[in-house]
Amino acid sequence: MKVLGIESSCDETAAAVVEDGRTVLSNVVATQIPFHEIYKGVVPEIASRKHAEWILPVVKQAVAEAHLSLDDIDAVAATNRPGLMGALLVGLTYGKTLAWALQKPFIAVNHMLGHLYAAHLTGDISYPYLGLLVSGGHSIICKVRAFDDIDVLGTTVDDSVGEAFDKVAKFYNLGYPGGVAVDKLASLGDARAFSFPVPKLDEETHRYDVSFSGLKTAVIHQRDLFLNDGYNPTTENMCASFQETACRTLTEKLFRALEDTGLATVVAGGGVAANSRLRALLAARTDITCIFPPLKLCGDNGAMIAGLAYHFLKRGDMSALNTTASARIEAFKRGLAQVRRR
Repeated sequence: MKVLGIESSCDETAAAVVEDGRTVLSNVVATQIPFHEIYKGVVPEIASRKHAEWILPVVKQAVAEAHLSLDDIDAVAATNRPGLMGALLVGLTYGKTLAWALQKPFIAVNHMLGHLYAAHLTGDISYPYLGLLVSGGHSIICKVRAFDDIDVLGTTVDDSVGEAFDKVAKFYNLGYPGGVAVDKLASLGDARAFSFPVPKLDEETHRYDVSFSGLKTAVIHQRDLFLNDGYNPTTENMCASFQETACRTLTEKLFRALEDTGLATVVAGGGVAANSRLRALLAARTDITCIFPPLKLCGDNGAMIAGLAYHFLKRGDMSALNTTASARIEAFKRGLAQVRRR
């Protein structure tokens, strides 16, 4: 079964063709970074306009690189949540229209479940496992029982980890995308230079939750207060210390969840899953298995959408053509499994 997957939830116009949920026949991503770089962040109106401009050529390229025609496609999938509403509507509307025109099944895909599935494109992963979803909009620790069945154990009480990286980079004019810029500068610094505060949350009500607002504020407005003796307040040292604190904040709660659940496998997904320090901290735990997607599948892409959609189709699910977009995930709450059937 060859599925065409379309992703347009933020600032990447992406399409891919995946066969039987595993074999990536093509994976095309058109990045909008140059158009948002001047603003040091994604501008929703620009994003949606670029999606509308690029969606047709990107899909055509994905089908061509798979050495197929549209008639060879067995189903069409597109992201419908969460994300920027205008951006989502472009890819979703195109996907539904194409499925209707081809008279092929259509599947609307949860973007976050797609990120969790990205690692499955490179090999078999047994359920259950602990999922770590980290991106510009989300910081989620969850127990994953199946491709569409998760329980959220912990999340952020304020900012996501990706947002913290982006805001620090924007304040100090480090470059865009912010997470990539911080990671690069951190590799040249010393993480021991600053002692930035680690958020403390109530153990009873926030056992697996994280917080990054205070850390972000400390780095932006009070960094000199946390400089350790014998170190210089260089940008590289600041980035290294900030990144170390942010990543250890995540891994501390993740390791606690591993211990409490008895699971021994972690699957990461989302843009921040490409962070070199986060990968190193998880790889250092030799008693657990940590699985990351390839770097090209950490960011938004159509392959994860197409791959996940295959499993819905295999089960006999389809989405109605009046399915709409949602900026948020109402069912993505603590203790609630993702809705299984459409």
